Amino acid sequence: MRRNHALVALIMVFWFVISFITNIIGPLIPDIIDNFRLQHLALAGFIPMSFFLAYGIMSIPAGLLIERFSQKVVLTAGFALPLAGSLLFALFPTFPVLLASSFTIGLGMAMLQTTINPLTRVAGGEENFAFFSVMGQLVFGAASFVSPFVYAGLVGRLTSGERLTGFTGWLQSLTPESLPWVSLYWLFAVILVAVIAVVLAVRFPRLELQESERSGGLHSYKVLLKNRCVYLFFLGMLCYTASEQGVANWISEFLRRYHGLDPQTVGAPVVGRFWGYMSVGCLIGLFALKLWDARDVLKVSGALALVSLLAALFGSAEVAVAAFPAVGFSISVMFSIVMSLGLNSVARYHGSFAGILCTGIAGGALGPLIVEWLGDLVGLRAALLFVCLTIGYIVSIAFWARPLIENKRYKLSELFKKNRQ
Repeated sequence: MRRNHALVALIMVFWFVISFITNIIGPLIPDIIDNFRLQHLALAGFIPMSFFLAYGIMSIPAGLLIERFSQKVVLTAGFALPLAGSLLFALFPTFPVLLASSFTIGLGMAMLQTTINPLTRVAGGEENFAFFSVMGQLVFGAASFVSPFVYAGLVGRLTSGERLTGFTGWLQSLTPESLPWVSLYWLFAVILVAVIAVVLAVRFPRLELQESERSGGLHSYKVLLKNRCVYLFFLGMLCYTASEQGVANWISEFLRRYHGLDPQTVGAPVVGRFWGYMSVGCLIGLFALKLWDARDVLKVSGALALVSLLAALFGSAEVAVAAFPAVGFSISVMFSIVMSLGLNSVARYHGSFAGILCTGIAGGALGPLIVEWLGDLVGLRAALLFVCLTIGYIVSIAFWARPLIENKRYKLSELFKKNRQ
């Protein structure tokens, strides 16, 4: 299959934009609590909940849309929804509107991710699909690393007391002085308008979905829902996103509350490193999966995640600043391992099963909400121990999973010999 390098590069831009917008919620939590005078942590939890609930709701319908319409239509709609959500909150910056905005953005992001994966296969060639998928995840992690620094820098400029000019001056004129972080949503809108213009101008190749990418008919879901392991792996995906978002969304507020560290100068960079270390962990995890059974890698990553989380919660300020990013590094391979073990545990209807598993992304809504609800009762530090339970369940998968096909492994000497050829 002929590769389209320009289209692959554009897909990487798509991943960057998706991540840049998606993972900014965590650094914003302290500002949201202060500016909207939220008396209970659980109220702040409704923000990631609204986003990831939309993600879970839209995952399966998005697969049906891509089978019915062209990828250009779905991509345009996928970027238009976050644009509408960003403009809605930028124009009317209130807490109820922020919830509606997050839900709208989540709907669009689910459509985009469902479309981009098969488009990557067609643009890069089937033989390079795994490589470009990993590259996409690295770009995703890089954007998640960058966005908190953009937030901190932009808010720092807008609150400096200077009369700004140029693009930042334009943002300053549109943003309420008491809500400088709302300028990010104007920035999102500008980026999304540019991306939509590019999507409309680009000619996309014909997209033929493989069986594993199709949502499947009603019969396939009926068959799968009679299989006990489908529910167990779905719960695994819920637990993964609950763990990831349950930690990431509360790093900045935890550091402020227990160690007095500024959310913009310290909290946001730590959140950025959480996502950056995740990208590094993905690379190392790929290498590890060439050498060891995926279930053994899952056990090790789970143990490291638990140790890192406990260190972050009960260590000094210096330990917490280092240990929170280590949690991101440790959990980085969990999503792909749980997904692959799940799909390799059923003999057919992989496309439908993938849709069910992706619906488990809704765990990103439940995790932060549960942490925040518990935080109002027992304090944020104790509440974050809930994540130990979700990580524990993920590790348990390594003990009971019986995949029909195991990941291919090499001896270290064979792996280096293979890479030299």
